[in-house]
Amino acid sequence: MFKINKERLLAHLFALGKTGLDAEGQRTRACASDTEKEGRDLVSGWMREAGLKVVVDRIGNIHGIWETPENQGQKPLMLGSHIDTVINAGQYDGCYGVLAALEIIQSLREAGAATARPLVVTAWTNEEGIRYSPDMMGSLVYAGGMKCDDALATVGVDGTVLGEELRRIGYAGTVEPGFLKPYAFVELHIEQGPIMDAEGYAIGAVEDLQGISWQKITIEGVQNHAGTTPTSYRIDAGVAAAKVITYMRQRCLLPGSRTVCTTGCIAFEPNAINVIPSKAVFTVDVRNPNEEKLREEEKALADYLAELEKTDKVKITTERLSRFEPVLFDEGIVTLVEKYAKKRGLRCRRMTSGAGQDAQMLARICPTAMIFVPSVNGISHNPREFTKEEDLLAGAEVFLDVVVEMSEAK
Repeated sequence: MFKINKERLLAHLFALGKTGLDAEGQRTRACASDTEKEGRDLVSGWMREAGLKVVVDRIGNIHGIWETPENQGQKPLMLGSHIDTVINAGQYDGCYGVLAALEIIQSLREAGAATARPLVVTAWTNEEGIRYSPDMMGSLVYAGGMKCDDALATVGVDGTVLGEELRRIGYAGTVEPGFLKPYAFVELHIEQGPIMDAEGYAIGAVEDLQGISWQKITIEGVQNHAGTTPTSYRIDAGVAAAKVITYMRQRCLLPGSRTVCTTGCIAFEPNAINVIPSKAVFTVDVRNPNEEKLREEEKALADYLAELEKTDKVKITTERLSRFEPVLFDEGIVTLVEKYAKKRGLRCRRMTSGAGQDAQMLARICPTAMIFVPSVNGISHNPREFTKEEDLLAGAEVFLDVVVEMSEAK
């Protein structure tokens, strides 16, 4: 049985985790920033040390390729995740999947293994989307869901242009995204939720991924004095916004509902303590793993907004920010994850990914699935994000087993 070098995997993970730290100890590696360049340099350097051919495509995805004369011409098994982060991030999200994939390939090479098809580890560009929109951009472009030139022309929240920034940091490749046609793609990731940790599971066999609907809602009322305007005379944009947020929460609490809904951004105008808001602008993030149910939630929200305009005498406009359909992952790969978790004596359950992932984009072009390991207390996108070493290693070992079978390594 093949083995990974556990010490090297953890050393790589903790070394990468040190990049992007500011004076206050906050970790941020926004796409194509100087701090992300540090991380890219480390990872691409480790790929070369492992004897891999490193290719950067035009959208900045980094591919470490292990191909031999015996398997040349075969479609590769692709592995990986991302190394960019949110603001003030933890050190596991995305990075674990990239470095575990790299470790598997390096360990197989060092063991003298022969694979029937090439293996590729990829660090995808701009998964988090905190600087450039949309998120999961590198994998989206790779899968043909967005034109590369359009992505490169994207203007960030800081006014920079993605293509120019990739050139500046030295990661504007010349190869077209999609140059490798994958046989399959597998992504190892921390759960980023509380289920596995709370219920005592070591491995998650991820069978599907929630659909995501993002909208920006603008409600216009009438600005007026907070003390002299009786309640019955008010046209209060703030109250109307609160009603929408509460309504969607109640939808989530209906019996049997798998919907989750979040308002993460909200702003009032004029935003003064003693003034009735004339405008409320807020976001609504709705998710459900079933496309029909997700459409039902979108319709319910639209119907409620139309009714609210009448009852509260406000004007409401909406803007679609993003929309991804639910993804059903490959049953064969999911079954393999369960098989090898059982062989290693690890408790395993089927999972839905509540977060968007690069794997959902690759699922457009090849069989795809994910493996989860627990996140302590379900914390992620937070410096307190943590996964125990034994869980990191267990996940990497199951990942190795799956890769060995799928690549027919001997």
